[in-house]
Amino acid sequence: MMFFYPNEKLALFIDGSNLFATAKSLNFDIDYKRLREYFAKRGVLLRANYYTALIEEQEYSPLRPLVDWLDYNGYSLITKPTKEFTDQKGEKKIKGNMDMELAIDMMGMADHVDHMVLFSGDGDFRRLVEAVQRRGVRVTVISSTQTTPPMIADELRRQADAFIELSDMYDEFGRANGDATHGAP
Repeated sequence: MMFFYPNEKLALFIDGSNLFATAKSLNFDIDYKRLREYFAKRGVLLRANYYTALIEEQEYSPLRPLVDWLDYNGYSLITKPTKEFTDQKGEKKIKGNMDMELAIDMMGMADHVDHMVLFSGDGDFRRLVEAVQRRGVRVTVISSTQTTPPMIADELRRQADAFIELSDMYDEFGRANGDATHGAP
């Protein structure tokens, strides 16, 4: 477990689709109100960024209530529209990668924070974590090795200053699937 210092400046970077998939694999939902409160008690929380792509043409998206709640409750929402394309087999696919936006924001905040918490297991972030660490920022990664296959890339886990198993955080900010008693929808 990573130590947090009361006066350190913290920033959260949440890869929305990655965190959703990890929590779903562990059979629980994230209570975003409790998640933000948890980190706000561990340091000076400067930013809680949530990254997700949205399907614009859809009249109703199941993601919309969460995005709206986060936007009104202390999270900075970074979104972009998804892109539809046809793969080589002729099947329609939807793409909405937010890696570049997250990376730019982490690099931009590196001179202003002491500790970043990255909610993602994406191995593409290993070099980003290394670059931020070279600027003197500690990085904690939260994902899971308890899923099959593990949701965290081994190289990202090794690069991080600390790794927190998401399933170990259930009591802090998890809730059973479908339990709408805490925080966000």
